[in-house]
Amino acid sequence: MSELNRPSLDDFRTSPKVPIVIVLDNIRSQHNVGSIFRTADAFNLEAIYLCGITATPPHREIHRTALGATESVTWKYFDNTMEAVTQLQKRGFQLLAIEQTDQSVPLSDFTSEPGQSLALIFGNEVQGVSGDVLSIVTRAVEIPQHGIKHSLNVAVSAGIVIWEFCRLWEKNSGRKCNSGKNNA
Repeated sequence: MSELNRPSLDDFRTSPKVPIVIVLDNIRSQHNVGSIFRTADAFNLEAIYLCGITATPPHREIHRTALGATESVTWKYFDNTMEAVTQLQKRGFQLLAIEQTDQSVPLSDFTSEPGQSLALIFGNEVQGVSGDVLSIVTRAVEIPQHGIKHSLNVAVSAGIVIWEFCRLWEKNSGRKCNSGKNNA
């Protein structure tokens, strides 16, 4: 896709990544997992951590929506989400549950320190982020909603949140998230 100025798969894999890891806490739908892979690819994120019942590649339903992003995005599987977030916390990542709680901050009000690595934790489509994980996160962040449902599909939420956090990262770092290019 040289006409669109896209890097090759090898160039993309070795390019500097945005220091954001997506943690999927027991996501049921393989279509959601595939969509989140595509979003992680689009914004050049460091990795996706697949936890618990979350399906892993190769899987036909993931492939259907990921359209090859399982090959470009680094991913790891963990039996449980606590293991994944504990590892990220030890590596200095700020743990952020994307969840509506009585203490969550609206997405538009969240700020972070320049250079801070972030772990964005998305929960199960019905149960949300698990309670044990919520007990150790730095903060819960929510997408303000004004309808009667007050919920979004997890892949839609991931797209909105990743977009906003990449904008914040670009503002703080002076670098672009896009397509593996390290534009200063």
